[in-house]
Amino acid sequence: MEGSLAGKVAVITGGASGIGRALAEAMLAEGMQVMIADIEAGRLEQAATELGVTGVPTDVSDPDQVAALAGRAVAQFGTVHIMCNNAGIGPMAPVVDLTLRDWQWMIDVNIKGVVHGITHFLPILRANPEGGHFLNTGSMASMMPVPTLATYCTAKYGVLGLSEVLAMEMATAGEKIGVTVLCPGPVQTDLGSSTRNRPAHLAGNLSDVLLEDSEQFKEAAVDWISPARAARIALDAIRRGDLYAITHPGMWPEVAARQDAIARAFADEAKRREMQA
Repeated sequence: MEGSLAGKVAVITGGASGIGRALAEAMLAEGMQVMIADIEAGRLEQAATELGVTGVPTDVSDPDQVAALAGRAVAQFGTVHIMCNNAGIGPMAPVVDLTLRDWQWMIDVNIKGVVHGITHFLPILRANPEGGHFLNTGSMASMMPVPTLATYCTAKYGVLGLSEVLAMEMATAGEKIGVTVLCPGPVQTDLGSSTRNRPAHLAGNLSDVLLEDSEQFKEAAVDWISPARAARIALDAIRRGDLYAITHPGMWPEVAARQDAIARAFADEAKRREMQA
């Protein structure tokens, strides 16, 4: 988003803690007007009070609650410039242990939550003469497979694809709406304790696992960054109009391994067809 961010309006889901709260802090420091939303009412109230912003209790898996959030933002500020679809969950389980309720919970929050945010805020951003920007929080797991994170990868791959298509469509239509997908590697948040907010009717086998205790991260030299650092990377990407905001460039080899496997599959099929010709 070109120009100064001062005075611009941002709405942040999952804004009571972690990257969401850090985004709010960074945006307030830029002189922006901020509204935060979160499913945890107590934590939301505390964060809103400490930050001096409006907090709106919101379950992003419920489209009506996201619509109400959009209405509150317009009623208070008149418009929105930046919509941060940041709310997310991150428990783990092997595919063989997953239930349909596990899949439903993850998809409802991590992909439908973004869909609901785009659906209800896109008309607001399009009507804003100054244009706007979506920040969709994906993950490094948007770009690489991670064992025990099948539900998470499925949803976050979806966030990446949705963000890429939305960016292309907005550019083609000449809309003044940018899109950034934030793809964090390990960040010091409480994503690993997401089941505290799991609805009882969607109980299943996904469980909280601290990423720092997982074998993958024990074996790798992982650079854990603060939410503030991730938020700054995201805000700088928005300012530049970047589609991808990458927090851990050192994780490229893992992403490249997947990309290389896809490239080899294309090359192998092309070679087979040459031999059959």
